[in-house]
Amino acid sequence: MPTPQPDLRSERRKAPDEQLAAEPHLPHPDVAPGEQPRPLEGHLRPRRPVAVVGVVENGLVRLLDSRVKLPERSRVIVVASEPS
Repeated sequence: MPTPQPDLRSERRKAPDEQLAAEPHLPHPDVAPGEQPRPLEGHLRPRRPVAVVGVVENGLVRLLDSRVKLPERSRVIVVASEPS
């Protein structure tokens, strides 16, 4: 069991966190009667999410693995860490 920690979030941060936590949960995906549950990835077919590492140079994201090729017009989500 985790040890309780003091809440060090600012009031500015707590407000959106509490608002998000108060929103109703999303409904479960539609499943045909008798169908076995499957992992979330099974509901994403034919598209499978892929995570790749990149670096920003001159405002453009360059993938570090040159073997990774993304299809034209792919939808991507960029998650960046702050410079250390």
